[in-house]
Amino acid sequence: MDIDLKKIKKVFFIGIGGIGISALAQMALSKGMEVSGVNDEEGKTVDSLREMGIEVVSKRHFDTLPEVDMYVYSDAWLYRGPEILQTAKDTGKPVLSYFEALGEFAKEYKVIAVSGTHGKTTTTAMVAEVLVDAGLDPTVVVGSFVKKFNSNFREGKSEYLVLEADEYNRHFLNFRPFVTVVTNIETDHLDYYKDIDDIKNAFGQLVLQTSNVVVHNGNDTNISILARKYKGRVLDYGKFLEKVPKLSVPGVHNRMNAACALAVADILKIPEEVAKKSLSDFSGTWRRLEKRGVTESGVIVYDDYAHHPTEIRASLQGLRELYPPPSSKIPASQSKKITVLFQPHLYSRTKALFDDFAKSFKDADRVLLLPIYFAREALDKSVSSEKLANAIYAFFLKEWKQFPVDAFLDLESAEKFVSNLNLGNSDVFVTMGAGEAYKVADKVFGLTLDSK
Repeated sequence: MDIDLKKIKKVFFIGIGGIGISALAQMALSKGMEVSGVNDEEGKTVDSLREMGIEVVSKRHFDTLPEVDMYVYSDAWLYRGPEILQTAKDTGKPVLSYFEALGEFAKEYKVIAVSGTHGKTTTTAMVAEVLVDAGLDPTVVVGSFVKKFNSNFREGKSEYLVLEADEYNRHFLNFRPFVTVVTNIETDHLDYYKDIDDIKNAFGQLVLQTSNVVVHNGNDTNISILARKYKGRVLDYGKFLEKVPKLSVPGVHNRMNAACALAVADILKIPEEVAKKSLSDFSGTWRRLEKRGVTESGVIVYDDYAHHPTEIRASLQGLRELYPPPSSKIPASQSKKITVLFQPHLYSRTKALFDDFAKSFKDADRVLLLPIYFAREALDKSVSSEKLANAIYAFFLKEWKQFPVDAFLDLESAEKFVSNLNLGNSDVFVTMGAGEAYKVADKVFGLTLDSK
């Protein structure tokens, strides 16, 4: 697809409140385009867009599709609003998915694309902040709100565009990156991909589309095999691990993310001391092991987007760096019990990685499960949170100890249960998953997720 963006004066975004597409809407606005859109939920993304003067219509009140030069849609709206998409297609005007459109906007930049099964968002934010602090003034599109600029979009004036490149549906193949970062490759998105070989094939295509440098982990065989086929420069970010400064965000996974950012800094000839200072000041992003606050009773509340077994293990390990378990040889006042309220995301992912999910909660003291957040899928009764709860209990009973785990039929049941736990200053409560688990903390603890 080849769109002449100079001829595009008006754009309508279908599902404009999505975390990625809302950033693109801001990018279009920064280019002088007239932007409007429709969304089915309220929240911070929508609030931010309205504050910029962008008209966002609620789906409940939506009746007429405006006449514009281009329509851009979120993939979720293939299911949430297929009738709106069809109406847009009937106009004969260009109708692009979010990533197709972002690929068009990206053509005028040197793109630094951050890809991988895990760590994309945080690594993108880290790379962006390093470039900003080095005075390179990048444009940034990231799948979360970066605390430093309180947005998922940053307008820059330089030739660089730092963006998060999603592998789902091979979306990242809409880009021709100047630099590609591959954080890692694991099995995921099996509602689209056939198997790990299919996933590696997609990443391999992205590598071959890269014009300058591929940053990867030489110890990850899934990536290193692909990198050997690349004829350009290949840089192993593992070699930068020993240079990572002390970070304010916990976990080995974040040190790996920071090593990726140092590798990119090396490519762009950013002074090492500038990059290290930027990383040491990095304060994180929305919903990535985000500390939401402390309740009056002393409960420390976190929210995390982890929805894959590897991510769950990494996030809990990071929390344990901050809050050792009660059995540790430390003062009782410093140790904490961790209660996790997890909402599995997608029937297909839960089924495909079922055994791995069951083994992922070793660093927790209690696990609570919400019903599977099915998003873009039809009901699959062969898998459920109740079955996962039984598997978690059986695994921990066999391997370690009795382990309290409960599954709930809805958010209201979970709210009532959590309210009766009598959590206090010896507890950490973390909501986890790509769905709506954070709403339970909102209700029980009276918290408001700033970037919802």
